[in-house]
Amino acid sequence: MKSFTSILAALAATTLFFAGCGKTDQPAQIDTSALTQSFASAEATVKTAVENTVSAVKQGNYAGALQQLQKLGANAKLTDDQKKAVTDLIAKVQKAITETVGKAATEAGKAADNATKALTK
Repeated sequence: MKSFTSILAALAATTLFFAGCGKTDQPAQIDTSALTQSFASAEATVKTAVENTVSAVKQGNYAGALQQLQKLGANAKLTDDQKKAVTDLIAKVQKAITETVGKAATEAGKAADNATKALTK
C-alpha cells in the first residue's frame, strides 16, 4: 500500500509539473497611459515611483504595482486627475489579479482531473 501511495504522489506531481510547463502566459495588457500622462509634470521622485509602477504592471508584478499605487494614492498633493488615474489603475490591476487566480484554479482543476483519469486507467 505504501508503494501505491508513493506512485500516486509521483504521478500527481508529474502531472502538475507538466500542466504548468510550456505555457508562456503573458501578463494581462493593462493600459497605464492615463497614469503616466497624469504624472508627466510631477516631481522627479514621484515620476520615478510612477515608472516603477508601470514597469511592475508590464512585468505582471501586480502585488508590487498595487503597493506602489497605494503609496502614490497616499500622497496628499495629488491632483484630481492623478487621483483618478491611480484609482482606475488599482481597479484594473485588481481585475487582472482576479483573472490570473481564476486561470490558475482552472488549470489546477484540469491537472487534478488528468491525474485522476490516469489513475483509473
